[in-house]
Amino acid sequence: MLQSRALVIALILLLSTTLPEVQSKSIFDTDRRNLLAIPETISSYFYEAVNKVSPKVSQFLLDTVQSPTVTAARQRFAKEATKVSIMFEQLFEKIKSLWYKGILGY
Repeated sequence: MLQSRALVIALILLLSTTLPEVQSKSIFDTDRRNLLAIPETISSYFYEAVNKVSPKVSQFLLDTVQSPTVTAARQRFAKEATKVSIMFEQLFEKIKSLWYKGILGY
C-alpha cells in the first residue's frame, strides 16, 4: 500500500512539472543532432520527482545510471544516434535540393 502511494505521488510530481518552468527550447529549434535531449530530459524529470518522494530510491537510480554497463550503453547509443542523425540530415538536404532543382526549377 505504501509503495503504491509513493508511486502515485511520484507520478503526480512528475506530471506537475512543466517544461516552461525549466525554460526549455524546442529540439527542432536548437540542434537536430541532439537526439538524446528527450530521453535525458525525461529521465531528469523522473529523477527529480523520485528524489522529492524518496531520496534513497533516487540514490539507487543514480548509482544504477552511473554503472559502467549503463554508461557504455549510453555512449554506444549516442554514437549510433549521431550517425543516424547525420544520415537524415544528408537525406533532407538531398530531398531539398531535388525539390528546388527538379520541381521548382531553381
